[in-house]
Amino acid sequence: QVQLVESGGGLVQAGGSLRLSCAASAIIFRLKTMAWYRQAPGKQRDLVASITANGATYYADSVKGRFTISRDNAKSTVYLQMNSLKPEDTGVYYCHALQSDYWGQGTQVTVSS
Repeated sequence: QVQLVESGGGLVQAGGSLRLSCAASAIIFRLKTMAWYRQAPGKQRDLVASITANGATYYADSVKGRFTISRDNAKSTVYLQMNSLKPEDTGVYYCHALQSDYWGQGTQVTVSS
């Protein structure tokens, strides 16, 4: 059974940092581009960052220079290091294997002003 399990969310003050982790089933992880999405209250789910199996990365303009996505292929885990957090970064963060139906359950990130 394919699983994506996120962890690392929480409450942080503006300017602070958090690191999200997503542990994936190896069978899906090694083949797929992995991504983090964010869904703010009342809004659609948007792509935040992605990383290919070879390590090429993409970032949404709103997080460039503040967030870093990385992956550990030996651990089948993808990370999202979030620095200089802003209140507008608040939302539920989801891990997703692109071009698949597999999503994590989501982890809440709340940034207070």
